[in-house]
Amino acid sequence: MSLDKYFKRKCLEDEESIKASSHVTQSSSKKSHIEINPDTLLADPGLRRPIYEYHINDRDAIRRAYLQKGPCQPSHYDFPQKQFGNISTLRRFNSAWFGAYPTWLEYSIAKDAAFCLYCYLFKLKGGVDSFVGDGFSNWKKRERFDLHIGKSNSSHNAARIKCENLMNEKQSIMSLLSEQTVKSQSDYRTRLNASIECARFLLHQGLPFRGHDECECSSNQGNYLELLHFLSRNNEAIKRVTFSEAPKHNKLTSPDIQKDITQATAEEITNVIIKDLGESLFSILIDESRDISIKEQMAVVIRYVDNNGHIIERFLGIQHVSDTTASSLKTAIEALFSKHGLSISRLRSGI
Repeated sequence: MSLDKYFKRKCLEDEESIKASSHVTQSSSKKSHIEINPDTLLADPGLRRPIYEYHINDRDAIRRAYLQKGPCQPSHYDFPQKQFGNISTLRRFNSAWFGAYPTWLEYSIAKDAAFCLYCYLFKLKGGVDSFVGDGFSNWKKRERFDLHIGKSNSSHNAARIKCENLMNEKQSIMSLLSEQTVKSQSDYRTRLNASIECARFLLHQGLPFRGHDECECSSNQGNYLELLHFLSRNNEAIKRVTFSEAPKHNKLTSPDIQKDITQATAEEITNVIIKDLGESLFSILIDESRDISIKEQMAVVIRYVDNNGHIIERFLGIQHVSDTTASSLKTAIEALFSKHGLSISRLRSGI
């Protein structure tokens, strides 16, 4: 009986141990990635953390950041001199070496030693290399730089290839995204131009945009959608980017989009009218124009003489007014003039 209890308790202890181990593993695997900013990374190679001390999911991001930052090469630094052996000759790091090994050679001011950026980023834990650990500082043996590079199968060249592949991988992804972005922009421009042309036609003809039933199964979706369908049927470039071929939330067919295009068209037309008016004197024609909700509105038309001596009348806009008293109309006119940069001092009667 006591033996059964012993085995039962042991199993429970094992289960708790497994659960605890699993919890630690899950916590480790869910460790959040850190935000990498190349400007905040330690530049001095003698003070950096070993790459294997970073979380495994963050190492490639750290490597990319250091490669983007480039090797630490303080070329204008006054490198200290030191004596080698019993000879009284003083030697120091030569900044010209940066030009000989521009992509990987680094110098640590803190340790007065040379390091290899490639090998720092892709050196295996436990490997021995003076250009990674404590750094290389035997300045009388410059040939050690070439020995460090070694042959094509050396650890330095293996690290270099890994760095190049890492950056090319990112560049290829960015290039692909860039190509997709350019295509998306081109498709959007084609879709938008088609929508604008439909709106311009309907506005020019004074036709309504919407129909009473605009669902896909409707026999008549209204002037705007039917005209856009007509364009897509007769233009392959438009057909490829509209309706079912367009992104779900970027079809440019909603009532709000139709209103935005109409509003933008109205603003552009008004700008042309104001530009044509220039600094000329003008008069205004005002009439009441109630909308369907029986709200008071004031329609304003400006009248002026152009450079050719022709009398021009142009619709300027509609202003909502609380009532049709003189003070309310004056306030509305001042607001409309202010919106379009017009001065009441240029207002005349009898033009």
